Amino acid sequence: MKEMQSTLKESVTFKGLGIHTGHEVTMTVNPAAANHGIVFTRTDVDKESRIPALADNVVDTSRGTTIRKDDVTIHTIEHLMAALAGLHIDNALIEINADEIPIMDGSSVFFAEKFKEIGNKELDEARQYYEIKEKIEFSVPEKGIEINIYPDDHFSVDVMIDYNSKVLGHQYASLPNLDNFVEDISKARTFAFWHELEFLFSNNLIRGGSLDNAIVVVEHEVPQKDVDRLAGLFNKPSIEVKEGYLNNLELHYPNEPARHKLLDLVGDFMLIGKPIKGKVVAKRPGHFANTEVAKKIRQNIKKNRKKSNAPQYDPTKAPVYDVVRIQETLPHRPPFLLVDKIIHLDQERVTGVKNVTMNEPFFVGHFPGSPVMPGVLQIEAMAQVGGILVLNTVEDPENYLTYFLKIDGVKFKKMVVPGDTVVFDLELIEPIRRGLAHMKGKAWVGDTMVMEAELMAQISKVKNK
Repeated sequence: MKEMQSTLKESVTFKGLGIHTGHEVTMTVNPAAANHGIVFTRTDVDKESRIPALADNVVDTSRGTTIRKDDVTIHTIEHLMAALAGLHIDNALIEINADEIPIMDGSSVFFAEKFKEIGNKELDEARQYYEIKEKIEFSVPEKGIEINIYPDDHFSVDVMIDYNSKVLGHQYASLPNLDNFVEDISKARTFAFWHELEFLFSNNLIRGGSLDNAIVVVEHEVPQKDVDRLAGLFNKPSIEVKEGYLNNLELHYPNEPARHKLLDLVGDFMLIGKPIKGKVVAKRPGHFANTEVAKKIRQNIKKNRKKSNAPQYDPTKAPVYDVVRIQETLPHRPPFLLVDKIIHLDQERVTGVKNVTMNEPFFVGHFPGSPVMPGVLQIEAMAQVGGILVLNTVEDPENYLTYFLKIDGVKFKKMVVPGDTVVFDLELIEPIRRGLAHMKGKAWVGDTMVMEAELMAQISKVKNK
């Protein structure tokens, strides 16, 4: 039985501080359609700011995972992403009025429990997994970092950490199944060592940090004057060090730091763009290693797509966009609207259908005795399908136009004639940057490729509208 994609049943809003920026944040997680994926949008900036939560968009991992598209940035997304993964939420539009996710208590539990309370809505598209077929390896030997992923029939994670800490010691955490995430992992809070705090404060890196949203590990005896000074930084009348932790913090789990590293990995792996089936064994993982592995898997996914055969078209299945929805998105109209259906649409790929009939007006003058669909119109049809992909990245596509700037590598492999159903399949070659989209497209009739090309397009807002 197929597992279906899901989203939330209704929107939910969270408010809090960004741990590094200290900015007050209001964030709303909204339901989204199948194949939408997880997408962020900044409501505090004037321009369009949709940022897909994908490893391609990761720009910094120094104190958390940061994504950026053009010059719009979202910091510290990993705890929210982990909660979405743990609750099997495939699709969401996340509106946020600042540049950092609220830290809450430093874990995923506030997000996860609220998502669980609201519940999931099943969508009408099957969940697509990336199955690990052979071992994937990543390591940074000089730092003791190692991540290996082995083939398996479901997702599981084993994490080991050892920071040569007499307080933490050697810790191990395991998540045999994502169904255990809320209870076993979501409450694990972020942690830092005492000796890191001075650097973090002096570089304004934890302006929203407090004793309520992080575990502070204290390795050695600390002079009282330093403790008092830190109390002032935390705006506390006093703090104390006891049993290796600041302020006598009660741990949610004996191995909470290891579980938090596992939580981070689950969140960072959500940036693959689809869940994986495989057993992850990680030693001293961190955001850099996690996201590098996520990028590696995404590269494998793209390679596999290129090797795959023609996209499957089932004419009895309801399309993602029918012709009415297409006309609401594209400015084209008959006889120059050359797309009948969109049968697949996500953040990186679109598949559209053109039914070629003898009634096409171009057949009247183009080889009327031996009707063949003009190659330039095949390119135009492909461009219109690609326009749907590009316009899907903005919230109000009716206010934008897509202009194609360049067409490269066009190859016509077989004539398209009346009676053919042409399936156009386009995929982004790289993430959309500054309104520029670079796509690779292929056209198929049945299992035969009839045309291919690379297209570059510019998205532009309609003036005076």
